[in-house]
Amino acid sequence: MINQKQYTVKTQFVFEGLFIVNSHDKKQAREYVDKHCGLVLNRGIHSSLPDETVDWDFPIHPEKRICRIKVNKKLEH
Repeated sequence: MINQKQYTVKTQFVFEGLFIVNSHDKKQAREYVDKHCGLVLNRGIHSSLPDETVDWDFPIHPEKRICRIKVNKKLEH
């Protein structure tokens, strides 16, 4: 059998989209998104703001970025 090595592959999944918020100014809009909007894998995009205050537009598939690959050790067979 061919000798294999184990690798750690640092990977990022990037979702880029928009939150559309109704607010008095930019500062409040930023605060709303920072404090009340998020994403949890398996639960999706969420917000604690009322529906009339926030909406969003995000793709369902992220961009995948492979950042770094490092060899760990030989696998024993």
